[in-house]
Amino acid sequence: MISKSNYSFQEDSNLKDVIKTYSKHWKWFIISTFFMLTCALIYLRYAIPEYASGAKLEIVEDKNSSSELSAFSDLQILTGGNSSVEDEMQILNSRSNFIDVVKELNLNVKLIALGTIKNSEVYTNKPIKINFISNDSIINEASFTFFIELTSANSFGYSLDIDSPSKIFSYGNKVSTEIGDIVLTPNLPYFKRYLGKKFKISINPVYSVAEIYQEKISIVPSSETSKVLSLSLQDPIQKKAIDIIDVLIKTYNKNAIADKKMVADKTADFINERIREISTDLTSTDQIAEDFKASKGITDIASEANLAMNVGASSRQELDNAKMQLNIASGVKEFVSGENGYEVLPTNIGLSDPTIANTTAKYNELVSERNRLLQSADEKNPIVVNLDQQLNSLKKSMTSSLEGIERNLGMQVNNLSGQLARMNSIKYSAPRNQRELTDITRQQQTTESLYLYLLQKREESQISAASSPEQSKIIDNAHAIGNKPVTPRKSITILAAFMLGILVPFGVIYVNDLMDDKIHNKVGLEKLLQNEVPVLGELPKLSKNESKIMINNDRSVLSEALRIIRTNLDFLINTKSENKNNIIYVTSSTPGEGKTFLSSNLSMVLASTNKRVLLIGADIRNPKLYNFFVHPEIDKLGRKGRSKDVGLTEFLYDDNVQLKDIVNSMLAYNNTIDVIYSGKIPLNPSELLMSSKFKLLLDEVSEQYDYVIVDTAPLLVVTDTLLISKYADHTLYVVRAGVTENRVIDYPVSLMKEGKVKGLSFIVNGVNDFNLGYGGKYGYGYGKSTSKWWKF
Repeated sequence: MISKSNYSFQEDSNLKDVIKTYSKHWKWFIISTFFMLTCALIYLRYAIPEYASGAKLEIVEDKNSSSELSAFSDLQILTGGNSSVEDEMQILNSRSNFIDVVKELNLNVKLIALGTIKNSEVYTNKPIKINFISNDSIINEASFTFFIELTSANSFGYSLDIDSPSKIFSYGNKVSTEIGDIVLTPNLPYFKRYLGKKFKISINPVYSVAEIYQEKISIVPSSETSKVLSLSLQDPIQKKAIDIIDVLIKTYNKNAIADKKMVADKTADFINERIREISTDLTSTDQIAEDFKASKGITDIASEANLAMNVGASSRQELDNAKMQLNIASGVKEFVSGENGYEVLPTNIGLSDPTIANTTAKYNELVSERNRLLQSADEKNPIVVNLDQQLNSLKKSMTSSLEGIERNLGMQVNNLSGQLARMNSIKYSAPRNQRELTDITRQQQTTESLYLYLLQKREESQISAASSPEQSKIIDNAHAIGNKPVTPRKSITILAAFMLGILVPFGVIYVNDLMDDKIHNKVGLEKLLQNEVPVLGELPKLSKNESKIMINNDRSVLSEALRIIRTNLDFLINTKSENKNNIIYVTSSTPGEGKTFLSSNLSMVLASTNKRVLLIGADIRNPKLYNFFVHPEIDKLGRKGRSKDVGLTEFLYDDNVQLKDIVNSMLAYNNTIDVIYSGKIPLNPSELLMSSKFKLLLDEVSEQYDYVIVDTAPLLVVTDTLLISKYADHTLYVVRAGVTENRVIDYPVSLMKEGKVKGLSFIVNGVNDFNLGYGGKYGYGYGKSTSKWWKF
């Protein structure tokens, strides 16, 4: 279990490593910051400042004409709601509005005064007036630039390029261009102050200029629920920004009123068309009602039905009375004309004829008189006979009268029956006629009410359109917001440059460190190995002017690093008691990592302690020892030196070649080193190294020398080193800082674990000064002076 103190130490160590990763590149931070600040100051010096202008307006909701169908709002159908603030913001910031603004202010034509360093636009008080002969449709779509120079009060120079020769034209004369003829005239009140100046006149398409200002302007509500909009615009010319905002608001209101008028006109046209159609329908409905009443012969069905009921009741009563009198008359006639003799006739029987009543009364008197006479006389009495004659005459007269009454009453009954039938017909047909007339009347009333409704709405629509207010109410007119430029802001720009100067190298170092998969120093290699294999030391990276071989009493970084490696190597050698334990292989992964450089210098530093050292060039495929040791013509004993072409290859190949024939004694800076060169490059290097003579050679030289340094071939390239690795006591594996990848280390470590490589240890070569360990940090004992922190 890791203790808290140990864990805290690891955290501090990691933090220090992180800080060291960036602090060792402090020079780049200073250079980057200085560069960014310089760029910021140059930008602030030559950047064109922009000033802010703003305005406030309130969106007004027109309750009278809030939508296209507001005239029909009382129908509660098809009613359009009031436009929301967001919708009005989009309308206000529409492309069409800005196109109108650009056209009204002529913003697509810029007059730019050319300066030595930076140019400036002339917006107000222009020295010249530019008149285009071509149609506006051509100018509004044109993209054209030309230059003029106000050479004198009467003429000007014209050119298409800033450096091309100018053609001289007089003011008021036509200048032919690719967009048509142009006429320039001086603006006398402001002309003289610009005399001799050169201008650039830029003509751009209206829509492109409109889109630029459409993106630049800011339109935001004062709050989430507010109907007050804040408009702001930044531009190098503050007056231009104010004009743009003012014209934009005016255009917005003008277009809103125009839209309302157009809607009102369309609404009126619609209503008028409907009125014409409904008028035709109303006339047709009135004609149908007229035809129906004429065909039925009615004026008022209810009144006629009531009259029919009253007349019918009276007629029925009269009919019943007539029938009764007819029956009475028929009965009396039958009685009178019957064979009843002379009997008294009934009186007051209900007949309304007074003649019958008188005749009946007279008849009854005669009958009564006859009856009295018969009591005293017989029927043949002349008086009785006379009475009989009178009675018969009265009977005939009554019969004749009753027949007449019967005929009259019959006719009256027939008339009353017909009248009653007609009244009943009127009474029974009234509901049907009423229903049909009600349908016609309902259609007539509906058409009439719709007609009147549309007439009313037409008037309301016209009144609403005539009294329609502006879409917005200006709270604050367009005005300048402060006198200081809003961009560029000096403090923010400098702060941003400073932060960028810090972040750029930080980011580069971070990304480089993140993507880095190379070994850079001893500390990094030890972390990678996790103490499984020792790292004896690290060698500094040498410049082209520095010596590649250490000299006697050398106090350089290279010499001190080699002495550290020597000390660590002696510690490894002395830890083993068996044999002499002095055969040391030097190898690497690939060529160029410095194994021969280490072999040569390690031999030198070991020989400086008055030890006998033998350096063997066992890389017989690509020998490099010749680059570090120059073969002498005469050795130190006065004998002629052996040929460098006779070496290890010849010894292994030719049994006649002895050890003494291939050993070359070298005097390097008062140190004697014996060297066995590789010899000629053979055709079968692997087979030669596998021969028993190589082992015999190592056994023999191990007894004669204190240190036997064997410069072998790279492990990853060929198998030569693995073939002879079993003869080594120690294997120094050289990795090159900034070249050897981390994953390459797994290969020699795995060979060690498999027992194919013995005594494995690592040495880091080519380490930069700022990546060296404690020796590089403190510079203790190094011969060369250390630069001050403020010097490069």
